[in-house]
Amino acid sequence: MKVLIATQKPFSAAAVAGIKDILSSNGHAVAVLEKYPEQSDLIAAVADADALIIRSDKVTAEVIEAAKNLKIVVRAGAGFDNVDLAAATAHGIIVMNTPGQNSNAVAELALAMMIFMARTQFTPATGSEVMGKRLGVQAYGNVGRLVGQKAKAMGMDIIALDPFLTDEQIVAGGAKPVHSVEELYSNSDYLSIHIPALPATIKSIGYDLITKMPKGAVLVNTARKEVIDEDGLMKALEERPDLRYVTDVMPDNYEALKEKFGLRVFATPKKMGAQTAEANMNAGLAAARQICDYFATGNTRFQVNK
Repeated sequence: MKVLIATQKPFSAAAVAGIKDILSSNGHAVAVLEKYPEQSDLIAAVADADALIIRSDKVTAEVIEAAKNLKIVVRAGAGFDNVDLAAATAHGIIVMNTPGQNSNAVAELALAMMIFMARTQFTPATGSEVMGKRLGVQAYGNVGRLVGQKAKAMGMDIIALDPFLTDEQIVAGGAKPVHSVEELYSNSDYLSIHIPALPATIKSIGYDLITKMPKGAVLVNTARKEVIDEDGLMKALEERPDLRYVTDVMPDNYEALKEKFGLRVFATPKKMGAQTAEANMNAGLAAARQICDYFATGNTRFQVNK
């Protein structure tokens, strides 16, 4: 089978070498498309591919239509909203992610961002400590749980909301469960977002929720920018000069936010959650192994378009 590694934001050279080694040792041919400037480049390259490994690359209906031989797409990472699942399903294409492989990298970034904002972005101004503060975690899955556990080790109190987990599971993960999003936001000095961008969650975090946060609270988003109602965020920050927002998914209105609110807001230039050598390697190798396993045994354990 021919496997295409298509990454506008490439894997590390070591990760690419490892991916190639896994695939070729299992009898698969490998092609690599990196730093491609146009979506048309991906459309052309995927034409004869049987499998596709991507990162944040967009696998649209047009890409899927052009990929006549495509049988499986693996998104090296947890999120998969960059893949048109309906189009893939309609063409009989399996879509998988690699859950857990980037989790530690994202969790460490979330904690670093909290400290960065607590210390007023490392300017000479007097900052504060996170110890003794309450951290709310919205979605207590692989990443959220690690954020909670690491924050607890720094002396923070952890509360979490996850409709897919029982109270017992949340407690076992080191957090106190809460039972509504309003309760979560109202009681969080720091709030770390880990929900996916789905129809029910897009723009779900806006003025009403943000203004429920306690005085001096910090909202931390290492998930997806689409879950934030950016107009609502702007209004909340205007009315509540004590609130702050930090993210590694730059808002569309970031320039206006930065101009108005200065050190109260910060966004990284590009999404940085999985940008570590370790996460890069882990996710890439996992994607390669999942493709090999699928072709060898039909294993669809991590399929997301069931």
